[in-house]
Amino acid sequence: QVQLVESGGDSVPAGRWLRLSCAASEFTSDSNFISYFRQAPGEEREWLAAIYTSGGSTYYTDSVKGRFAISQDNAKTTVYLQMNWLKPEDTAMYYCAAGPATRFLGVLGRTEYYARMQGLYKYWGQGTQVTVSS
Repeated sequence: QVQLVESGGDSVPAGRWLRLSCAASEFTSDSNFISYFRQAPGEEREWLAAIYTSGGSTYYTDSVKGRFAISQDNAKTTVYLQMNWLKPEDTAMYYCAAGPATRFLGVLGRTEYYARMQGLYKYWGQGTQVTVSS
């Protein structure tokens, strides 16, 4: 059973940066699709970014492009979300999720569409809290 363990959440003032980590206990395949979501109180869970671990391709929702960056370590077992120029509206619980890449990459040009579908993910982390003060 794969476990995803997140870390890196903190309380910071606006304008600062944070790097979240999502460490996987093990993967039976090196072809995985790992995303970060966030959920603010009273809001729906929102997809932010994803990485295809085998090819290294990355995907972002428009609202975080240029400010957030997703990456992975050489072993492809830890995924990072670098968040720069944090704003109070970034305050949320941040989750990572993982699933077989084939669920997301099957249709050319539709990856971001499938990335938002939470039911396609097989594993979820416990979440890490990010609080940004003004």
